[in-house]
Amino acid sequence: MTFHDLYEQYAEDLLRFAYWLCGNLTDAEDITSETFVRAWAGKAPIRTETVRAYLFAIARNLYRERYRKTNHEERISADLPTTHMSPENSTIINEQVDSLHNHLATIKEIDRAAFILRVQYDMPYAEIARTLNLSLSATKVKCIVCVSNWRRRSRSEDGYSTTPNHRFTAQLSC
Repeated sequence: MTFHDLYEQYAEDLLRFAYWLCGNLTDAEDITSETFVRAWAGKAPIRTETVRAYLFAIARNLYRERYRKTNHEERISADLPTTHMSPENSTIINEQVDSLHNHLATIKEIDRAAFILRVQYDMPYAEIARTLNLSLSATKVKCIVCVSNWRRRSRSEDGYSTTPNHRFTAQLSC
């Protein structure tokens, strides 16, 4: 796999993942770039079957390094760029993004990463476990608890029993 192939296949997902972790597009772009540099410059060959988990793990570690040093987080803008969306749908998406950000701000970084990998990327539990260096059972518990807490929180914010659209973030582009 060439560097170009690697970048073309995973850059957009990595950028979105980094953005959801840090809430700042400029920092997310830096994390994404540095992820590819570190992956390509690494001494061990990149194994095709685990490349996605490997890249997400590098991005998460870079995020942790960066924010351990600066100890700050920025709020994710509800005014994310969207494509081909009506004003009504855009408003709904922005409300869901705001609700999701409020939820993400209340949970630990590792839980946030597990939640994002499961909900945004529909990553299998085993791959999330490898990415976050957790046991499979701990990964399942983290993902299930985070998703159910978000559902519960969304229902209480709305005042009626609806389930938020987990896949709405797939419509967002950074």
